[in-house]
Amino acid sequence: MKCSRGLLALGASLCAVVLAGAVLADAARAAYLLVPMDLTQPQHLKAYGHAYQALRAGEKVTWLLHYRGGSFLLHDTARARMDARLRGVAFTELSEAAVQQIHEVVKQENMEAVLLEKPPRIAVYSPPNMLPWDDAVVLALNFAEIPFETVYDVEVLAGKLFDYDWLHLHHEDFTGQYGKFWANYHLQPWYQEQVKLLEGLAAQLGFPMVWQLKHAVAVAIRDYVEQGGFLFAMCSATDTLDIALAFNGVDIVPQPMDGTPIDPDWRAKADFTATFAFENFSLITNPLIYEYSDLDTSDYATMRGAEADYFTLFDFAAKYDPVPAMLTQNHVSVINGFMGQTTGFYERFLKRSVIQLAKVEGTDEVRYLHGKRGQGTFTFLGGHDPEDYQHQVGDPPTLLDLFPTSPGYRLILNNVLFPAARKKPQKT
Repeated sequence: MKCSRGLLALGASLCAVVLAGAVLADAARAAYLLVPMDLTQPQHLKAYGHAYQALRAGEKVTWLLHYRGGSFLLHDTARARMDARLRGVAFTELSEAAVQQIHEVVKQENMEAVLLEKPPRIAVYSPPNMLPWDDAVVLALNFAEIPFETVYDVEVLAGKLFDYDWLHLHHEDFTGQYGKFWANYHLQPWYQEQVKLLEGLAAQLGFPMVWQLKHAVAVAIRDYVEQGGFLFAMCSATDTLDIALAFNGVDIVPQPMDGTPIDPDWRAKADFTATFAFENFSLITNPLIYEYSDLDTSDYATMRGAEADYFTLFDFAAKYDPVPAMLTQNHVSVINGFMGQTTGFYERFLKRSVIQLAKVEGTDEVRYLHGKRGQGTFTFLGGHDPEDYQHQVGDPPTLLDLFPTSPGYRLILNNVLFPAARKKPQKT
């Protein structure tokens, strides 16, 4: 009995030591973790994933606009520390007093504290077949370990977009011209497979022509935005979406691509009130020219070349314009340019309601823009891949392990977190 009592006493002592250690550890833990997003951060892109996972865990994240590159502030938890360390994300421990000092700085400067409350549910519009190019947003989401689901025409027309808060479009063609690849690639197996897939899909969904299907999808995407959805588009998805909306129901597909002639009265049938961002543009209907309209600034970028092509982010007042401020958070203000089938947009074709987020200085070339439509928003970023200046068909995917601090990819991920500060769309 004496031995048993001794063991019990020893066990109680050990338990007390463990409990005391736990109490001391809790007492030693900081109140908050600051994830800096300035030049001291070695993993900018993964830091967005860290913030997203904190939201998924039910925690709140404060986005400190213009404070050290748009830093993130979250409560200090064992999970938050472990997740940051696993991702290689740098963080600083802060006391309550230190956080109050930061908030005082934010109040006095061109800064703002935006509370992120709910992780947005993300959809990426992507065809089911493999195509010989990559989607920079998919690369960014995978690298940051942010979950997403893919949707395509069947899901869009079935109203499934309203299951998501945020929709991404990339190298897409909503005009029904198969990317205008006919001249150079119509004999390639991947091109022929794409035509076959889309023709079959159109027939399945009750559309005689592929362009009619794509126009209907464009209208459904606009409806999603008007009812509160968040849209982010890059590359050719930016201008082809507005082209499809402006010429909804009009055959603008050259005969070699679909076997029927272009509507000769297409110019008179344009409806620019139906578009998101652009107006008064003209189509390029020559099937031999790899361009949809005169909206795109790719020729300017080609003349400058990679060494001289860059664009500048506008500096917004965070307290009065928090949305564009969120979308332009970065650790640098000048971004290396990158081309795409659609690289940028001539300022003269922008609607007056559109907010310019970035442009090439000394020109009328806008690279990044934002606007509202109904209850929702749209953001267009020109170019295909921020770390591949002139991405070609068949090029290998960009390895983001080589570019963990990419300023261009940060613009993409700003858009991913932006909806966390607002409500999801509701279907009406």
